[in-house]
Amino acid sequence: MTQADHDHPATEEAKRPEVMADIYAEDGSIRSDFLAMVGAAIADRDVLFLRDNVARLHESELGDLLESIQPEQRHALVRLLGADFDMTALTEVDEAIRLDIVEQMPNEQIAAGIGELDSDDAVYILEDLDREDREDILSQMPFTERVRLMRALDYPESSAGRRMQTEFVAVPPFWTVGQTIDYLREEEELPESFSQIFVVDPTFKLVGALDLDRLLRSKRQVKIETIMHETNHPIPAEMDQEEAAQLFEQYDLLSAAVVDSNGRLVGVLTIDDVVDVIQEEAEEDLLRLGGVGDEELSDSIASTSKSRVPWLGINLMTAFLAASVIELFDATIQQVVALAILMPIVAGMGGNAGSQTMTVSVRALATKNLDIHNAARIIRREAGVGLLNGALFGCAIGIIAGIWFHDVNIGGIIATAMLINMLAAALAGILIPLFLDKFGADPAVSSAVFVTAVTDIVGFFSFLGLATWWFGISG
Repeated sequence: MTQADHDHPATEEAKRPEVMADIYAEDGSIRSDFLAMVGAAIADRDVLFLRDNVARLHESELGDLLESIQPEQRHALVRLLGADFDMTALTEVDEAIRLDIVEQMPNEQIAAGIGELDSDDAVYILEDLDREDREDILSQMPFTERVRLMRALDYPESSAGRRMQTEFVAVPPFWTVGQTIDYLREEEELPESFSQIFVVDPTFKLVGALDLDRLLRSKRQVKIETIMHETNHPIPAEMDQEEAAQLFEQYDLLSAAVVDSNGRLVGVLTIDDVVDVIQEEAEEDLLRLGGVGDEELSDSIASTSKSRVPWLGINLMTAFLAASVIELFDATIQQVVALAILMPIVAGMGGNAGSQTMTVSVRALATKNLDIHNAARIIRREAGVGLLNGALFGCAIGIIAGIWFHDVNIGGIIATAMLINMLAAALAGILIPLFLDKFGADPAVSSAVFVTAVTDIVGFFSFLGLATWWFGISG
């Protein structure tokens, strides 16, 4: 082989690994051989390989890749791809990773990349930046686009206004079908995809909407106002994104108009954004039930520890309350050692029962399925479940304890205490979230520690108190 063969572009192309059709392994993680090839290409600064194999990836695939490689590799990958890096991928990664990548990029590159995104994705990236960097990036963008993004950023965080796309199609009611179709064919500044056309008056107030299939089935001379329908559930821009998602779920919407306080059309919320909202809110509720707030896997040790400390501190204080209850009955425990062995069972079973009820209650509150109208019925149901399960497991543990310690009294005491604590757990699991929600606290964040405290205190007090009374032991 000659030196010319070594330098021939076709030869170099042949030496590069072929593009993978699927970068995922069977378990859903990115294939290790693909990660190895990308890592080698980054180390060798092989821009051609990265453009052929990484820049082509779907935004969600690129996001998964960014989360799978090391921080220094992320920075190098973004630098090597340059203008070929798809900024939309930043909406698919954890906040900590997104900020880490953006902080390494010059504002000029960010401005150029954001200019290629839909407005909702652009806002998603901009909202986490420092005010100074955000203003610098916006100042480098065209005036019209800058105004649209600034208006969306003015709405509250986690509102429909932050999630909406400001690209939409709006026409006056007096246009004909023919005029509208010609406009759609000739206008260059249209959204990449849309399923509805909105109808507005001269002040841009929303008066109706028209589905594309209805438009295409109508004759050219028909006026829009005769075939449009009232807009299905327009969403106020200030509405919380979770409430907006519930409207989509309730009415099976694919898209919905977003209006300001004066009823003027300002954007559109689409189902793809709502799916993200539903997933985020569900994850948030799950994390908060565990007392870890908005923690992400990419967070540092320091920030993760900081987010967990407050509720661990509160839990420590409630644990001291439970310990003080045990201290009240130290004489009883000294005389009946079996109580020390059995009392964690009562508290543990109560804690699990309370967690079950609390999880259902918190989720029902979040989805608006639990409110003042059906609260009494749900409380009665949970109390019934607590009594039934308490009787069932109380009898079971009572028989086991009686046989274990050869004392029917011990069996009867723990069975009764189990019944009491399971009932208390069921009531605490629903009443505490309702109480916190009533007074404006987030039950997903606050409920767990208080429910655990109730089940521990009631469990210890009922078990040890019954034993003290039954055996006639004085302090």
